[in-house]
Amino acid sequence: KTRTLSSDAKTLWSRWSTHEGLKTFLGRDNKIELHPGGAFEIYFLMDNPYGDRGSEGCRILAYIPEKMIAFSWNAPPYMPFVRSHEHKTAVAVLFEEAGPGMTRLTLSHHGWPEGKEWDEAFTYFDSAWDQVLNGLEKSLA
Repeated sequence: KTRTLSSDAKTLWSRWSTHEGLKTFLGRDNKIELHPGGAFEIYFLMDNPYGDRGSEGCRILAYIPEKMIAFSWNAPPYMPFVRSHEHKTAVAVLFEEAGPGMTRLTLSHHGWPEGKEWDEAFTYFDSAWDQVLNGLEKSLA
């Protein structure tokens, strides 16, 4: 998924790599530890117990400041097979200058095993990431 946004890469990087930045467009709260292996947990369902709020257990895989962030990802609580599976998918978000004050953001979600449950999760996230990017775009207005 690619969007060209009216923002510099520094601002977009901050949105994806900081506690306050993530809160502007993704989830109700989060825990982010910006180092390889650090937490990348986004909480959506604050009334649920810890473990069923969002992306608990997800980790930063790699990053290059203002260029790229990659993290492991799980599925919503209502998809228990995928959510509790030892295999996690991965998300990479790339930031590329696209002219003065413009940045091309590319989000790819990959590492999908075969199977009905995984196909359902893929379909869910194919739509969900569009909503996330819409929220990001609105947060920049």
